[in-house]
Amino acid sequence: MDRLRSLSKSMKIEGNPFGSSHQRNQIFLKFVAFFLLVGLTYRLIITDSTDSPIPQVRTSPDPPGLTASVAQAPAPVVSPVNITTAASQNASTKCDIFTGNWVPDPSGPLYTNTSCRHIQEHQNCLKNGRPDSNYLLWRWKPRDCDLPRFDPQHFLDTMRNKWWAFIGDSISRNHVQSLLCILSQVEEVEEIYHDKEYRSKIWRFPSHNFTLSVVWSPFLLKADVFENSEGVSFSDIQLHLDTLDPKWTDQYVNFDYVVISGGKWFLKTSIFHENHTVTGCHYCQGKNNLTELGYGYSYRKALRLVLDFVADPNRKAQVLLRTTTPDHFENGEWNSGGFCNRTMPFKESEGEMKSEDEFMRDIELEEFRKTQEEGSNIALLDTTSMSLLRPDGHPGPYRYPNPFSGMKIKDPVRVQNDCLHWCLPGPIDSWNDLMVEVMLNREIEKEN
Repeated sequence: MDRLRSLSKSMKIEGNPFGSSHQRNQIFLKFVAFFLLVGLTYRLIITDSTDSPIPQVRTSPDPPGLTASVAQAPAPVVSPVNITTAASQNASTKCDIFTGNWVPDPSGPLYTNTSCRHIQEHQNCLKNGRPDSNYLLWRWKPRDCDLPRFDPQHFLDTMRNKWWAFIGDSISRNHVQSLLCILSQVEEVEEIYHDKEYRSKIWRFPSHNFTLSVVWSPFLLKADVFENSEGVSFSDIQLHLDTLDPKWTDQYVNFDYVVISGGKWFLKTSIFHENHTVTGCHYCQGKNNLTELGYGYSYRKALRLVLDFVADPNRKAQVLLRTTTPDHFENGEWNSGGFCNRTMPFKESEGEMKSEDEFMRDIELEEFRKTQEEGSNIALLDTTSMSLLRPDGHPGPYRYPNPFSGMKIKDPVRVQNDCLHWCLPGPIDSWNDLMVEVMLNREIEKEN
């Protein structure tokens, strides 16, 4: 206040209260300085005595299923339902996570072929003698965003008291084994069921009461299959196009999350049954004067029946339809000397999809779009394009131990190659990154 009194005293003018023109200008300037000083003093006093003018951001309440240990953590909390970080929201909502390239990843996979006991022998490429390991050092990078890496601990926390099922053929089994290998680095799993052929299995993670299963149903439909242990047919498959396979529909009520896929089995010779009548076939070569309807006919019928079943609003499961998996046989097929000996991924502009794979994926996309109504519980897991770019990720001749033992010159034509399934660890591990991104982030977006 003394400063204010002094300033006021210095501004007094004797005689004419407004003085001369020069004096009036001085008085005016002093008044301006006086009010600026008062304003600045007020601003400093208010700023020191109040909160920051930046508004506080209100955080949303914890989503259902958030465990106490996570909720009480002092660090910023990432909701287990939304497995990943803010980058995942960017990935799932602002770019096509299914379009991109494989980029070098020197950190390698989340497990090794020795740290996971769930790898089948014919997928353990390193154990079987594959000499190169560069195929392990890549990760999937969408074109316009980052895809967060799968976090097994968060996944298990989220899946407490849940049941996740994979329904399909041996590629589905390949996928679930990849997921098992990743999760078992956090908690070891117990196998609680297997069928006679060890094709359908159920596992449980005891401390999370999380159940994981694979249901062998290569057609997704009721089918009578006549094959030996080597996969060679001795009679035509009888395929019932109007009846779903009860092996998975009978237990569907138990499932919370489901990944469904069809594929290569529809290329096999099949006789079609509808309404208890033989209506046609695929690749039956004129047997019994049957009408050749083709695999596209049976695959479309199967997908329509499956999608109508799982879309029923009375069924709780959240569903992913995984698209077809391209193979990489070159110079022949699996039974005619075909092989895959590449050691590097293709670039996005490289690689050409086979006509049957492209046809099947088109059917998948068409039938999927028919289910897309508001509130749909079905999403797409489009792994086709990313898989097409990995000709280096298959067992090839290393489906069996030391396949070239005793040969003076390696001859891939003389050794049966597997250019359809995937080495573990391998490119299929990245399917889990996409699976979590699509399934769980979509769920949290619906809740918000």
